Amino acid sequence: MAELTGKRIVLGITGGVAAYKAAELARLLVKAGAQVDTVLTEAAMHFVGSATFQALTGQQVWHDLWDQRMPNGMAHIDLTRGADAILVAPASADFLAKVAQGRADDLLSTLCLARDCPLLMAPAMNRQMWENPATQRNATRLRSDGVTLLGPASGDQACGETGPGRMLEAEELFEDLVAFFQPKLLARQRVLLTAGPTFEAMDPVRGLTNVSSGKMGYALARACAEAGAMVTLVSGPVSLVTPRGVSRIDVRSAAEMRQAVLDGVAGNDVFIAVAAVADYRPAQFAAHKIKKSDAAMTIELQPNPDILSEVAELPNAPFCVGFAAESQNLAAYAEGKRQTKKLPLVVGNLVQHGLGGDCNEVVLFDATGSHPLPPAGKLEVARGIVSHLAGLLTKR
Repeated sequence: MAELTGKRIVLGITGGVAAYKAAELARLLVKAGAQVDTVLTEAAMHFVGSATFQALTGQQVWHDLWDQRMPNGMAHIDLTRGADAILVAPASADFLAKVAQGRADDLLSTLCLARDCPLLMAPAMNRQMWENPATQRNATRLRSDGVTLLGPASGDQACGETGPGRMLEAEELFEDLVAFFQPKLLARQRVLLTAGPTFEAMDPVRGLTNVSSGKMGYALARACAEAGAMVTLVSGPVSLVTPRGVSRIDVRSAAEMRQAVLDGVAGNDVFIAVAAVADYRPAQFAAHKIKKSDAAMTIELQPNPDILSEVAELPNAPFCVGFAAESQNLAAYAEGKRQTKKLPLVVGNLVQHGLGGDCNEVVLFDATGSHPLPPAGKLEVARGIVSHLAGLLTKR
């Protein structure tokens, strides 16, 4: 199912060069199943046109407070009734000031004042405008009034300067809006999570690893962050973008991952060991590349530490969640792992159903038995895991 199916979003666009990003944002929202009603300010129409957004959304575009297309002449009221959120992107410095002060002199500001739904705003302006004390006062007032500010980011700006004030990219705003609607099941929880493979070097260019893509771990990190948790992700070598709102620590070997986990585990409420940590590593590391020859080669291996077991045995250990990726006998091996390591929850899956791909099919094993989740994309599966985890935490 598309992530915003059944949602109605009012997309407000104010004057600024970042308005071009709103077109891609509208496309993403519609693709995710949302109905999008676009409202442009007069200044916005100097940068983007109504025809673009009507084509992208399939809906009428609004900009005039006195627009007679609304039968009762009350577009400023009716556009937000039944809406799930207003998202203003870009939100100029002037518009932030206008909403903070409760002014309503055009359609967009009036419907923000008369809204019956949450308001989210994505600031976009020159760095000096953003850093100006007046803008900062307005931002503080908006947050205290319950308005959610998304960004701004720091980076290159249209004026040629670099600094804070740049509007978030369309994909980032889309992810933030999706996250906004997710239940905050892990609010105020701190989660430490591992993801991806490890690489156990035998010489400067070769080593032992596995085919884990890290996608399940990254999806779970995102799902935890969406659920309101403060998430730290210890990641093996992968080519994935860090989920929004997640703090990432990059490691390479199992030993490095173990150290990062032990250094950071204190103060966390939950530890989720998703990473496919290598069970063994070469006993010897060659300082220089091992040269090829026709002779057979024997590599002596030694076991790597069991990070999950070590964390589970700590005094005041966090709530520990293990993963069991098996090729057969899933129930026996996963439940055996849970009991042996004394874990409250193990997520089991057959490698042929999820390793390296975009979808997964998992079974959750806890003290009450097994709980299969339907096959789905990894983010949807991750949200199912978070829901189950949150239920166990409330009973803890």
